[in-house]
Amino acid sequence: MSTIGKWHSILFILNYYRWQSVKKIENRKMHYYFDESGSPQILGHHGKDLLQANQVSKTFIVGYLEIEDPRELTQQLKELREVLSQDEYLADVPSMASTVKAFHANKDCSEVREKVFKILKTTDIKFFCIVARKDERRFRKKFNHNTKKIYEYLVSKLLENRLHLYKEIDCYFASMGNVIKQDTMKNAINNAIQNFRMKWNSQADNTIRVFIQQSSELELLQAVDYMLWAVQRIYEAGDFKYYNFLKDKIAFIHDIFDLDRYPNNYYKPTNPLTKEKMSPISG
Repeated sequence: MSTIGKWHSILFILNYYRWQSVKKIENRKMHYYFDESGSPQILGHHGKDLLQANQVSKTFIVGYLEIEDPRELTQQLKELREVLSQDEYLADVPSMASTVKAFHANKDCSEVREKVFKILKTTDIKFFCIVARKDERRFRKKFNHNTKKIYEYLVSKLLENRLHLYKEIDCYFASMGNVIKQDTMKNAINNAIQNFRMKWNSQADNTIRVFIQQSSELELLQAVDYMLWAVQRIYEAGDFKYYNFLKDKIAFIHDIFDLDRYPNNYYKPTNPLTKEKMSPISG
């Protein structure tokens, strides 16, 4: 891309966020459901580079599903799980023991995935995510390989321009051991608010609440797991099948460390992600 073309892209992104920043807060309540895909880990015992050894994921992805009224989708997923639990055809599939308790895209069989994805496609949802390509030197310099710092940074960047849009926002985070704690996620959200304020000299007057839940307790956390899996399949396996099926629901992907493509490392339904647009994945 020419220098002029890059500057036009930068200006487009800046103007887009400037327009977002001056929008009036909508007087309604929105629900954000967060989860992660892949592992932030790179180093193993004695400093072994697990990424180079192909023993860990190539990326770490954090995303959230945005929905105004979660009740209908919650009920649809509950009803589907009940139907599947009585499906004689699937009765002897080993993964069904897990599925009848909670949906998990990586564990569910293909017949289950198809039904869940079709429900998600017909639901009024939006999905936003940030993809962190893993690099040992970058993760050491920027995060000192601290999992909490990595997660907090990605959540902050993901939400930087999304916390001023609604009068009330309830944020539900899938529990992740010692990493996802209420104070850690509140720090991430406060950082996002501060970054937004400094960037746009603007401040939102709204209420944001944080909840930490087990994925098995909330169907919407299981739904965001499915959305994340659709994106993860691209970066880990070069498989665009599920993303292409759901891309009208995937409002935003930020491939934050694809620096070769900067500033064109943002994707949305009007600029969908394709193999030709992204840099190759190392690891």
